[in-house]
Amino acid sequence: MLTVGLAVFSRVPRERDWKPLSLAATLCATFYFLAFSIEPGIRLVPEVLAAGMQVAGLFVQIYAKWSLRRSFGLLPANRGVVVAGPYRIVRHPMYLGYFVTDLGFLVANFGVRNVVVVLAQWTLQVVRIVKEEQLLSNDSTYREYMSRVRYRLVHGVF
Repeated sequence: MLTVGLAVFSRVPRERDWKPLSLAATLCATFYFLAFSIEPGIRLVPEVLAAGMQVAGLFVQIYAKWSLRRSFGLLPANRGVVVAGPYRIVRHPMYLGYFVTDLGFLVANFGVRNVVVVLAQWTLQVVRIVKEEQLLSNDSTYREYMSRVRYRLVHGVF
């Protein structure tokens, strides 16, 4: 509900990326979960640990979305640069939350199909990150933010 509410009441962007690759990556990355196999798979870790990972990832997502408020959107766009909350640590904490949630699901429901879905999802999210940063790099405020917050998802890695 938070995602839908934020998307509906988001501010009108100064600039938006409607290119086919951005649109396809956004649509597929938004609805990827429909491709998961929910039949019991191989459990790599205890269920409580996997559930904890999913809940932690969900909290990161909610905190990131809440921090964006009306700057949230699905397609890459410039609705104003947000540098508060989790955005002080990494540039794309919402996607980090998605990755943690997906990993929690995968370790509890391991199977070939789910591995393929998660790898495809992560690839799509990296495409989204790159497309967002290409668009936002036109903004001097975002360029300055990039110089302060060096990493996109994981401090010291990417």
